[in-house]
Amino acid sequence: MERKLAAILSADVKGYSRLMGEDEEATIRTLTAYRQIMATLIQQHRGRVVDSPGDNLLAEFASVVDAVRCAVKVQEELKAKNADLPDHRKMEFRIGLNLGDVVIEGERIYGDGVNIAARLESLAERGGDYSFQESPHPQPQSSACPPGPGYHLQWVGPGGGGSGGGGRNPADKSQFLSGGSEAEVSLQRSSGLRALS
Repeated sequence: MERKLAAILSADVKGYSRLMGEDEEATIRTLTAYRQIMATLIQQHRGRVVDSPGDNLLAEFASVVDAVRCAVKVQEELKAKNADLPDHRKMEFRIGLNLGDVVIEGERIYGDGVNIAARLESLAERGGDYSFQESPHPQPQSSACPPGPGYHLQWVGPGGGGSGGGGRNPADKSQFLSGGSEAEVSLQRSSGLRALS
């Protein structure tokens, strides 16, 4: 079987069952529109949508930097779209990112690299959160890929705060992620797959 190293993005909708239970048609319309936004951004960041069953979306990237930048841009765009919706109809995506080994079969990918991304996504409890896991194998380090076993990336929008609403911490800024936009991302060390609140 063919294998490769890839950055995997796994996303799903927070509270999807509740949204569907309240209004199926409106939920499907919003999901379809948001998926199109995500697919466009994934393509713009040199990624590929692998699958999108139900409320899930799976994508792969050759570069982990592209994957993280894409995840940040997705949350920026969806946050802006959600601003036009009432609170009970906002559709928030949780995103997990993993750099790891995957098995290729046609257009599909399998393996621990995919499974870990899905597990990390489930740890991002709030829409706008990201969970990121680096590969256990040695990788070239750069200012764009901080060293360490795992990171929980919390969205900090313009005027927003960090975990617990404590405001921004300039020491946690990582401007490369926002691609020059006003968004900021705080990087917090985590151990293994433990989520940080």
